[in-house]
Amino acid sequence: MLGTLADGRLALEEIHRFPSAIIQENGELRWNSEAILESLWTGVRLALEKEITISGISVDSWGVDYVLLDAAGGKLAEPHHYRDERTDAVFPRVRQQIGDEFIFAETGIQFMHFNTLYQLVAELEANPELLKKSAMFLTIGDYFNYRFSGAAVIDESLASTTQLYNAHQRQWSSALIARAGLPEAIFPKIVPSGTLLGKLKLDSSSIEVIATCSHDTGAAIAAVPAIPGEDWAYLSSGTWSLLGVELESPLTTEVVRQHNFTNEAGYGGTTRFLKNIVGLWILQECRRSWTSDGMDYTYSWLMEQAAASEPLRSLIRPSDDRFMKPGNMPAKIVAFCSETNQPIPETPGQFTRCILESLALLYRQTIGVIELLTNRHLSRIHIVGGGSQSELLNQFSADATGLTVVAGPVEATAIGNVLVQALALGHLDSLTAGRQLVADSFSVITHQPQQTEAWQQAYAKFTNL
Repeated sequence: MLGTLADGRLALEEIHRFPSAIIQENGELRWNSEAILESLWTGVRLALEKEITISGISVDSWGVDYVLLDAAGGKLAEPHHYRDERTDAVFPRVRQQIGDEFIFAETGIQFMHFNTLYQLVAELEANPELLKKSAMFLTIGDYFNYRFSGAAVIDESLASTTQLYNAHQRQWSSALIARAGLPEAIFPKIVPSGTLLGKLKLDSSSIEVIATCSHDTGAAIAAVPAIPGEDWAYLSSGTWSLLGVELESPLTTEVVRQHNFTNEAGYGGTTRFLKNIVGLWILQECRRSWTSDGMDYTYSWLMEQAAASEPLRSLIRPSDDRFMKPGNMPAKIVAFCSETNQPIPETPGQFTRCILESLALLYRQTIGVIELLTNRHLSRIHIVGGGSQSELLNQFSADATGLTVVAGPVEATAIGNVLVQALALGHLDSLTAGRQLVADSFSVITHQPQQTEAWQQAYAKFTNL
């Protein structure tokens, strides 16, 4: 994506889009990082062919996954995919051995089986020789920034997703690393979001490589076009739904741990206090199953069918463990509805509506907990990311929560990446100015709550599932 700041506006242009490169290797799910890197270089070359002056470049990515490097800086193996099953047994054992209270007090991060903490312990147990050869690990976005710049560091927004970073001290948790039995020498330097890493490794290049918010959600939240002073929540909507608020400091009380919320690092030392919950992954997996059965439904068609289907007919608990894993998702939804004595979805439209309405009700429940934990009364939700294109889900979210929903911009992660680069290069003087720039440059759609009584009844049903 090419971002251009001119005349008080930010313009975004897609240069090169490519599919995620997931591979199976000896029965394990991994990322083909070389294929991703080559696609990134293709995008760089296409941008340079425009013969314009490019000031900066930065890569952001999903969290928790990592690449192991040897002493010479070479990659030792392709990185595991966070949905690989290798941490399933490790996850409960590490928590029992170290203690949830200690882990959360150190990190403020919610407990998910794919966090880097459990991945590294799984690596240590399954392949100790590989870890012995490792001089360092780098999280995914920072690994690609390293390949572009030669600077082997981790931006704190990605470091904070590992569940090995002390949220209060803003550095690695030496105590937790020791208790997990991990080699502290492999943990690299942490740098603030917006750090200049060096010039792009091309002949005579003057392009700065920048660690923006290397975590995609951190970048997306930087791009929320919020009005200063309003009490707002954000929802980064896509495969995952990341729902939370921006705080000045971490919130790591015992009641926060019990509700399994997380404190991730945001731009400028802020905290993204949020719940990482399943999102449109459920619908994506349904579509994958239908496609494998020869029914290649488009998302636009599914949304049309859902809009025409009976409201609030069947609900699921999206947070149920069964919906987190790949597999025959329509069959899992049928099983859940059968177990809870609800009508079973029969058409693609009914399945889609069931998923969207259930997500909206989960958002309501999560908003209620956020208000309780932070002692705030929220007035609106800013929905950003690919999921913000679903007007049906956005309206359901307004209906379910009773809050105003502001949807957009869609490419919030890329916009936030560009904003933090601009801040690092001195092209913008504050994040507030950057957010105003987003509001001036991109259109949003506002949804007001409707049919609140029907949704109240549905919420009562949802909480009893």
